[in-house]
Amino acid sequence: MENDANYLAKLQDYYADHSVLPPYSTIMMLLGFKSKSPVAALIARLKLQGFLESTPEKRLKPGRRFFERRVFDSVRAGAPSPAGDSHYDTLTIDDYLVSHPSSTVLVRVKGDSMIDAGIMPGDTVVVEKRGPANAGDMVIAIVDNEFTLKTLGREKGKFVLIPANPAYPIIRPQGDLEIFGIVVGQFRKYQ
Repeated sequence: MENDANYLAKLQDYYADHSVLPPYSTIMMLLGFKSKSPVAALIARLKLQGFLESTPEKRLKPGRRFFERRVFDSVRAGAPSPAGDSHYDTLTIDDYLVSHPSSTVLVRVKGDSMIDAGIMPGDTVVVEKRGPANAGDMVIAIVDNEFTLKTLGREKGKFVLIPANPAYPIIRPQGDLEIFGIVVGQFRKYQ
């Protein structure tokens, strides 16, 4: 039981490589068990903890907690602080960034009009397709049948779209302005 976290990590790595959980026989080999009995016991414990579930066809699938990641207390961006991994919590990225799964989409950013807001080309923004948006919200807007990522503002009682890069002008829509969604988060992958 004390190795369950290590066994779970191996199952998570397998899932990352194959997009499916292995059958009991493969788990037995993967984890170095000599029979299927300890595999069944491990699976039962991981199911009780919410890491694994079974499909109606009795196949294994990730449970609600399968994608949890450790969140350590903090790390200083300035002077170093003592290292230690004894204090951590867990969270799933969906729980953190996605409040309404049915109305949430991910949008890959192209262009550099929002770099001063910390959004770089290639970043992915988490967008809730909802309205109404308020001045100050970062939005994905549709202007003249084209998508754009900007901060919603107001000028003389009308909505405008404000970039976060002085090289770009404020967009003052003459025609329709539709809010596709509101940006609620972002992430990027470093090489």
